[in-house]
Amino acid sequence: MIDITEKMRSKSFLKGMLITAAADTVIALFLTAVDFGPPGFGPNGFYRNFVFSQCIGLSCCSLMMGSRYIIEARTWLRHFLLDATGLVMGVVIGLFLGSVIIGIPPSSFVQQYGVFIKILIGSIVAGTLINYFFSIQSRVSAAENLVQEERIKRLTSEKKAIEANLRLLQAQIEPHFLFNTLSNILSLLDSDSEKGKSMLTSLTRYLRKSLSKSREYTSTVGQEMELIEDYLKIFKVRMGARLLFKLDVSDSVGDLPFPPMLIQPLVENAIKHGIESNIDGGEIIIRVENEKDRIRVEVSDTGPGLHANSDPGVGIENIKDRLESLYAGQGRLILEENEPSGLKAIIEVPNESGQGDHRR
Repeated sequence: MIDITEKMRSKSFLKGMLITAAADTVIALFLTAVDFGPPGFGPNGFYRNFVFSQCIGLSCCSLMMGSRYIIEARTWLRHFLLDATGLVMGVVIGLFLGSVIIGIPPSSFVQQYGVFIKILIGSIVAGTLINYFFSIQSRVSAAENLVQEERIKRLTSEKKAIEANLRLLQAQIEPHFLFNTLSNILSLLDSDSEKGKSMLTSLTRYLRKSLSKSREYTSTVGQEMELIEDYLKIFKVRMGARLLFKLDVSDSVGDLPFPPMLIQPLVENAIKHGIESNIDGGEIIIRVENEKDRIRVEVSDTGPGLHANSDPGVGIENIKDRLESLYAGQGRLILEENEPSGLKAIIEVPNESGQGDHRR
């Protein structure tokens, strides 16, 4: 595998050669316009000037850039010597190659010494200007690379902070539910041991699954629904006929990735503020759909509704924080009135698997 540094160098070298070729073409046009070229140096006109300009310019560029990649110049004097050597050698090599292409003997330049000096001086001036341009580009590129490296470091640091925050948010969910459930189990063991044992079994199964997921950053819709079902069964034992619940989940979404412990606070909120506060109880319906490139989760209850509960609790705020941390504005939580009564909480997140829902 080619090292990324080598790829960057190859790209920079190719870019430099292309820019030099373009500059050589402009120089050839200028020389043609001023009718430069004494007799004896091949056909007059643009063709001759183009060939010599390209040969000299590309030779100088390749030698100067190649020497920088091969030899590490730590001081400005060493840079100057490398560039000067590359320019002089590039002119000599370029004149030789141009002579071969045009079809004239290279010794012609020795015989007409003045022409050689003019070409050498012109090439040095042009090469210096082009080299200055490349130096500016190199400094800009180095600055951009430094900014990119700093950005990567910052994003890595932010990611670690987000992961730590998600752990904290997940940890805030468990104690409240656990302490309440254990308290209910203790009460039931005295009054109704069978119900107490049933609730303890459901709690054990729920904790076994949830604790294994607490060390992971991703889960699936199916796994989260299994946890939610065990969670609701625990409350079903305590509330009896006052609690009805329904899970409406398509088979096609079961394996889709989904953040752990993101739906459970909505269910807890629906029970606490929607069902328990109602003497007659109520029903909770959970629907999960895959709409093109988004996963939509609806948790609705038949409680008093949104206006009767202006402060849904810390769980809602935790969900908003987690959605922002995980999806950076692409995930959202919507609270709206449920018809004919109650609250509907909707979570929409990107479908990271890219699979659509093909239900009909």
